[in-house]
Amino acid sequence: MGSNIEDNQEDVPMELQLKGKKPSSQKLKRHDSLDVEASKLPDAKKVVGMSVLLKLAFQSIGVVYGDIGTSPLYVFSTIFLEGVKHEEDILGALSLILYTITLIPVVKYVFIVLQANDNGDGGTFALYSLICRYSKVGLIPSTMAEDSDVSTFKLDMPDRRTRRASQLKSMLENSQFAKFFLLIATMLGTSMVIGDGVLTPFLSAIGGVKAAAPDAMTEDRIVWLAVAILILLFMFQRFGTEKVGYTFAPILCLWFVLIAGIGVYNFVIYDIAIFRALNPMYIVTYFQRNGKDAWVSLGGVVMCITGAEALFADVGHFSVRSVQISMCFVTYPALILAYFGQGAYLMKNSGDVANTFYASIPKPIYWPMFVIAVFAAIIASQALISGTFAIIQQSLALGCFPRVKIVHTSKKHHGQIYIPEINNLLMIACVLTTIGFKTTEKLSNAYGIAVVFVMFLTSCFLILVMILIWKTNILLIIVYILIIVSVELVYLSAVLYKFEQGGYLPVALALFLMFIMYVWNYVYRKKYHYELEHKISPEKVKETLDATSSHRLPGLAIFYSELVHGIPPIFKHYVENVPALHSVLVFASVKSLPISKVPLEERFLFRRVKPYDLYVFRCVIRYGYNEMRNEEEPIEKLLVERLKNYIKEDYMFSVAANGDNQGETASLIEKDVEVLERASNMGVVHLVGEQDVVACKGSGVTKRMVINYAYNFLKRNLRQSSNKVFDIPTKRMLKVGMTCEL
Repeated sequence: MGSNIEDNQEDVPMELQLKGKKPSSQKLKRHDSLDVEASKLPDAKKVVGMSVLLKLAFQSIGVVYGDIGTSPLYVFSTIFLEGVKHEEDILGALSLILYTITLIPVVKYVFIVLQANDNGDGGTFALYSLICRYSKVGLIPSTMAEDSDVSTFKLDMPDRRTRRASQLKSMLENSQFAKFFLLIATMLGTSMVIGDGVLTPFLSAIGGVKAAAPDAMTEDRIVWLAVAILILLFMFQRFGTEKVGYTFAPILCLWFVLIAGIGVYNFVIYDIAIFRALNPMYIVTYFQRNGKDAWVSLGGVVMCITGAEALFADVGHFSVRSVQISMCFVTYPALILAYFGQGAYLMKNSGDVANTFYASIPKPIYWPMFVIAVFAAIIASQALISGTFAIIQQSLALGCFPRVKIVHTSKKHHGQIYIPEINNLLMIACVLTTIGFKTTEKLSNAYGIAVVFVMFLTSCFLILVMILIWKTNILLIIVYILIIVSVELVYLSAVLYKFEQGGYLPVALALFLMFIMYVWNYVYRKKYHYELEHKISPEKVKETLDATSSHRLPGLAIFYSELVHGIPPIFKHYVENVPALHSVLVFASVKSLPISKVPLEERFLFRRVKPYDLYVFRCVIRYGYNEMRNEEEPIEKLLVERLKNYIKEDYMFSVAANGDNQGETASLIEKDVEVLERASNMGVVHLVGEQDVVACKGSGVTKRMVINYAYNFLKRNLRQSSNKVFDIPTKRMLKVGMTCEL
């Protein structure tokens, strides 16, 4: 009859249940109903033409570099809050700016961190997913042996094994605390990145109006003008990254050309010897001369690298190579020239340090430059807005955020998305922050903590990747720690000094966002364990099917669940209330893998529940964390087509393995496919569990507050309905309500 799969082997991976053997690659191909060899390469490995690369590089200028690109507006004024005390302090500060920009955004992010992308996607969750794939540190027990056979799941790692990597992997896998700590650190890091998007210091640009016409623009007018512009910026997000990039890129390209040109003009006119700042000894003498004040001023220096994390978080919208090109050939040279020009101007006009940028603009082009500066500073928040969308999509797929609507805004580039609910929440947060802070000085104090903390956390994850995955030489890791991590720790100590002067805001924002993520993930894990503990045994399924054999309705019923191993409890609940079943049943388990994308050809795994004449199947539908679940075709159409292929290949495999009669097998294939086609033509019903969760009796106060109030509040206000997630027609979706006591 074919290769029946024993249903009492619930804890054995699907593929290993075949005759008790480990399947070959050919057998795996049969059970996935796919041709693995024909699958597409991961996005990160596709060969991109030069024209496409340059187009993406151009777009990235309008999305990625607004934040770091507008830092010349306020860096010198935040470094010298009390004015310039010594002429050589300008050279020391300029040298700090030069080497900070070179070391962190260029060396660290462009040439090292971007290499740790996850099939083209970046961000803290991407690093976490890389670690999860190599070592079993995930907290959801849904791992399957077949997951590692997905082409995008595989990691390009050196063949050599190191004792250091094995020991670290063993420690992480055997420590529940380490698993929990990694997840919490990931949530905190992503929350800080989102906080960056709220704290974008754009007020400096609008402050230029006040500098030019102090009587016309009061502080309140500046604030409300900023609020109006912010609202317009967030309303523009719905048009998508591509249109936003093409709209903003020309403005920022012009901005970079102008600040570079003004920089050249200033050091030619005021002090051509400003290039003395290339000598790092000026940094040493700066600290010797100013002591603690120099250390505190590092909180202003760090503002020159705001938005550096966006280089990594936004890479999924473009490509690694395009971001490297735009940074190395446009952004970095322009910024260095701009800062050297401002330094040269201050060498002759140190009294203008509080308004360095606008004071250093040649008078004939002041107002045109002011207009461009306003636009550029508004665009500054775009980098973190786009990065926030990518982060939310990743955290959602990994069970760390409520379901929200995700709109793919480009058919060409998969990572370009828009999330309406998050966009609106960010807008409200930005507006409230602007009204509350009002001045740039307080805002920069807050912004520095968020910036440096995320950078430090990225370095910690990167070191794990170096040890576990890249198998990097220990000496190179030590060099990275001594040069880059130590610098980040010094900056972190400096920005924490101003915690009470506004630095508390990013911490408060991050803790609030992390609370949302943790609550959702905590209940998500509890629900999964509940389903695992209450799964239906194979004997019970057969007993239920036998009892309802006289009440089999024509049609196909798909039961949705996130449970990978076993039949979900929703089935028992449904049968107890509706004692009739459809002629063909499919238990579809929807699963997110710790990878960005799963090729369509490798998405479905099937197994058949015996006896064959019951027409009951189990299916695992696998998605990556950066995928929409309804983007290719309606889920039912894809599932039915893949199931037909599976039935054919299952019988053919039986012929090859057991020597079954080919004529009888062909007849059985035709019969089963006909039954499936007839059932799908009669109608497909989608049964989705609508679970109400409550804390079980005897739970503590904290647990009841988290589950009964916090989680259910998020579920009511942020969660997207199942029919929208899977593109299920509302008229053919049946919600099966049940209560889970966790």
